[in-house]
Amino acid sequence: MLEVDPVSLAARIQGGATGPRLEEQLREHGLTLRHFPQSFEYATLGGWVATRAGGHFATVETHIDDLVESARAITPRGTWESRRLPGSGAGPSPDRMLVGSEGILGVVSEAWLRVRPRPEFKSSCGVEFDDFLAAAGAVRELAQSGLHPANCRLLDASEAELTGAGSGETNLLILGFESAYVPVDAPMDAALEIAQSHGGTPNSPPTGLKRANGGRDRPTGGEGGGAVGAWRGAFLLAPYLRDTFVACGVLSETFETAVTWDRFEEFHASVMETARKAVAEVSGAAAEGLGAPRVSCRFTHVYPDGVAPYFTVLAPAVRGGEVEQWDEIKAAVSEALIEGGGTITHHHAVGRDHRPWYDRQRPAPFAAALRAAKAELDPAAILNPGVLIDP
Repeated sequence: MLEVDPVSLAARIQGGATGPRLEEQLREHGLTLRHFPQSFEYATLGGWVATRAGGHFATVETHIDDLVESARAITPRGTWESRRLPGSGAGPSPDRMLVGSEGILGVVSEAWLRVRPRPEFKSSCGVEFDDFLAAAGAVRELAQSGLHPANCRLLDASEAELTGAGSGETNLLILGFESAYVPVDAPMDAALEIAQSHGGTPNSPPTGLKRANGGRDRPTGGEGGGAVGAWRGAFLLAPYLRDTFVACGVLSETFETAVTWDRFEEFHASVMETARKAVAEVSGAAAEGLGAPRVSCRFTHVYPDGVAPYFTVLAPAVRGGEVEQWDEIKAAVSEALIEGGGTITHHHAVGRDHRPWYDRQRPAPFAAALRAAKAELDPAAILNPGVLIDP
């Protein structure tokens, strides 16, 4: 971190800063970036900007897009640096073009980021629902209520059981609120009233916290124990367990997307069915005697106009054919995401895995414009060739 502007609540940070170090330096000023992707320990600020990363928090300013005030990048044609502004109507945004460019236009060297005071008030609660779609209706009303919960994560019954947050009999909504300025009891009470109107039952009283600035630099959305704490622990461990699962003979994969609320019910049913069918067909003999493969869903981020469902697949691995097994499942589910009107990725970026479906999602004139920008900024095509567009 190179400097802090406490008046504007912004900080100038180098592209190589990792999450823990960045938060450690901001804490000295009583501030936080409030951007906590699962890759928090190892990913860098430049990586977050380049991949248009999504953070942990479920509503409002959760994507890095919302936090970039200005950015600087080094390109083969020279330095790309935008002006620090709270907002602007002066043509297409240079920052928007750089955010999500995945390294094909330049290397992000630093950025001014919007920061905020560290939270002092937190509250969390788990709410159980017998019906998943009824729970989804509660989440939609919460997203449109203006309450802006820090955590509004819905786990279907299978996902809740998988993470140790539930018995597998009910769906679980994890709610959390936080503030640097005022107690959050009132918004939590209002959120629980909405959840209960859709058939939800709180599984324990809300846990609350007031503390001085400081403490852990990891997302909590309310700190809670019990089901909320169990889910949180599983969430933070998940990226580190995937390779271990494969080594133990279990294929573990996730697919995330976003879709508008009006299409969600049909979309969810189609993707779940496609995933189950693909996993069963591909796993074949590997699944014999080991039980049915598991496909589950949770919501990671919610918006007034839509939701980001996140699907998890667990299946017996085909020994010696794990990559081919993964390819077939990935292709089938990705096809369902695009055909259903969703995005091929909500916060995992495009890279090479998502390229075939990204090519279909974006407008053709935009693809031509992006190629032209690439040719102008990187005429020798040395920067991350094959990502987003062909060299």
